Amino acid sequence: MDVKTLCLGLLSLGDACGYDLKKTFESSFKHFFPAGYGSIYPALADLANAGLVECTKVPQAGKPDRKVYRITDSGRRVFLDALNHTEPQHKLRSEFLATIYFADLLDTERLGVLLDDRLQKLRDTVAQIEHIEQEWGPETPAGARFVAGFGAEMAKAAAEYVETNRHLLTNASNGERISEIKAAAGG
Repeated sequence: MDVKTLCLGLLSLGDACGYDLKKTFESSFKHFFPAGYGSIYPALADLANAGLVECTKVPQAGKPDRKVYRITDSGRRVFLDALNHTEPQHKLRSEFLATIYFADLLDTERLGVLLDDRLQKLRDTVAQIEHIEQEWGPETPAGARFVAGFGAEMAKAAAEYVETNRHLLTNASNGERISEIKAAAGG
């Protein structure tokens, strides 16, 4: 699924402006599909050009007109087709893990900072999801509840793994390995 398809999906739940969609990506989707203005607004423009959404300008006092998007019948059909015929992938792209792969090349202080920062971000994710869940009412769809719970559990498990296994990265043999690599590199 891409940003365009997710925008169609969110608009199938109700009309929204780009800012509203960005807030949803930042809150409900942050732990599994982040997107910002740089991808949301071009997606909305493409969807409008394709006739899958309509845009209404709503005047605002002292501000530019607010563009509110509404999914069209064609957009709803395209979204439902994508939802029913796309083989969903569960991908993980992590700059944290890519960096940690080379932990033997990091000095101990930097490694500790990276691990501590990651733990804090995971805890923040859990807190953010729990806050969102507390704000939801009984009309919140079961799928949204499932995804929030899945995200919270993944973040909790990742935090527990980092806490329990950080010693694998910070033991003395890693420090010795760093010294060997630096010596070999002339450093």
